Amino acid sequence: MTAPPPRTAARRLRLGWPRRVFSQVLLMQLAVAAGVAVLATGLFLAPLSAQLDDQAMQRAFAIAAATAAQPQITEDLLTSRPSPTGPVQREAERIRSATDAEYVVVMDTHGVRWSHPDLAELGRKVSTDPADVLAGRDVKEIDSGTLGRSARGKVPLRRADGTIVGAVSVGIAYDSVRARLLHAIPGLLAYAGGALAVGALAAYLIARRIHKQTRDLAFSDISGLLAEREAMLHSIREGVVALDRDGRVRLLNDEAMRLLGVGPEARGRALEEVLGAGRTTDVLAGRVEGTDLLTVRGHRVLVANRMPTEDGGAVATLRDRTELERLGRELDSTRGLIDALRAQDHEHANRLHTLLGLLELELYDEAVEFIAEVVGVHRATAEQVTEKVRDPLLAAVLVGKATVAAERGVALSLSPATGLPDRLVDPRGLVTVTGNLVDNALDATAGMPGAAVEVELNTHGRTVVLRVRDNGPGVPAALRELVFTEGWTTKEPPAHGRRGLGLALVGRFAERMGGSARLGTSPEGGAEFTVVLPDALSEALGEALGEVSGEALGEVSGEASGNPLGEASGGVAGDGPGGMPGDAPGRGRDRDRDRDRDRDRDTIAEESR
Repeated sequence: MTAPPPRTAARRLRLGWPRRVFSQVLLMQLAVAAGVAVLATGLFLAPLSAQLDDQAMQRAFAIAAATAAQPQITEDLLTSRPSPTGPVQREAERIRSATDAEYVVVMDTHGVRWSHPDLAELGRKVSTDPADVLAGRDVKEIDSGTLGRSARGKVPLRRADGTIVGAVSVGIAYDSVRARLLHAIPGLLAYAGGALAVGALAAYLIARRIHKQTRDLAFSDISGLLAEREAMLHSIREGVVALDRDGRVRLLNDEAMRLLGVGPEARGRALEEVLGAGRTTDVLAGRVEGTDLLTVRGHRVLVANRMPTEDGGAVATLRDRTELERLGRELDSTRGLIDALRAQDHEHANRLHTLLGLLELELYDEAVEFIAEVVGVHRATAEQVTEKVRDPLLAAVLVGKATVAAERGVALSLSPATGLPDRLVDPRGLVTVTGNLVDNALDATAGMPGAAVEVELNTHGRTVVLRVRDNGPGVPAALRELVFTEGWTTKEPPAHGRRGLGLALVGRFAERMGGSARLGTSPEGGAEFTVVLPDALSEALGEALGEVSGEALGEVSGEASGNPLGEASGGVAGDGPGGMPGDAPGRGRDRDRDRDRDRDRDTIAEESR
């Protein structure tokens, strides 16, 4: 059986540009460091040769000038002949040996050598044209002669009166200049290698730092992650806010801008500058700790979570719980209505048992009177509310709260000063505010002996003033500024969520209407909430009732009906502590109630026969 072919493709060494950021950055920085080292070395070597040549010519010229400055050489040149033992040759050789020059040649005006390292050249003309130097010009050059290529310096030889009698030519062997250049190259390369090593070490350290910060990802992976992040941030239904270590907004997705009510210009600005002071800013800045923190921004109820990042910043997520909180409040209201219906069912069963007993005892008149009284009580309760509160939604919620209060043993009453026309601009908002305040008052007073809650609604021009007061334990003065803050509560959280939003929504609604909400102390020592809502009535009604105060409406209503609803009372006759109480019925109300009761009694009596 033949063996399978080797997996050369898998084992083949991958050549080419690496994918890891660490490797790419390291290679690029090494290439840059090596290129800089080579360029610096070349730039240093390029002028070095010329500098060495110039230095050799300057040296040769200096030796020639010093030799020509000696008067004895001029005198010996004029008084002797070229000879290996002549005074000029001896002095020239002495200078050559002392300066390590290649040659020191003294010539006369005809170019004949009087000194030379090669004795055979004595008495002969020089190999290069001496015209320039004999003409009185200094010469510095690199040229070739009998001893080879050399750096030369030539100086005229003058007598005391300045007459040129010859010249001095000094040469420096060019091989020594090249040797100096070659000798300098290893040191230069050593410096370049050291610089390259330092650059390589710095490149490695920088690459390692980038490796840690990029988590060993490739550039293509980073760009892909950025694209995926942008797509994810702008597609999720949660708001995302990223902050840097200085508290400036670094990132906002579309949902966060919608929930917070800000635009793209918020990026790069401080959080307090964008959102202003408040709980939302405190939660996002980390000054409030915890998970699933509730906050209110405008009319929205938000749930925020914050997670710090490694660079000192933070990322916060926001979820919109407005609809969930609304459903939760509706669930609480539904449960309250169910409890009220259960209580009414129990009360209705008791009344039916009572009626059955009266009929079995053949007390027909008493049965008719009992039925008329029960029917009259409920009719009176609704009528008392609708006389004072003309808005149907608000009247309905007050009647419903009266039923809930009856079940919980709390006397819910309307103040004598109550008078509200049917011209509300935002009746649903006022229903929410009234319902929240009444529910809080019922929670505070339920179970107390003689528990009572009073609601007052009146108008001043187009302004609506709502007051809800109770005789409960009240709120300490030190905590009154906190009751309208999101999340502040003294109650146990319900099963569907968290508390501490009802009063916050009341405060936000009042602010949105341009009004205010405050907490004080009621005359009975409990809590008294006052909500002022400017321009809560429509324009036509505001002009018609601009001169009518809440008390005037209450007085007119009381005089017209003979029964100002809501004056201090323990309740409407036979309704117990939970009915919508009024004062002792006036004469007009007595006549109306007697007439209705007689009519009902006659009707029931005729049906019984």
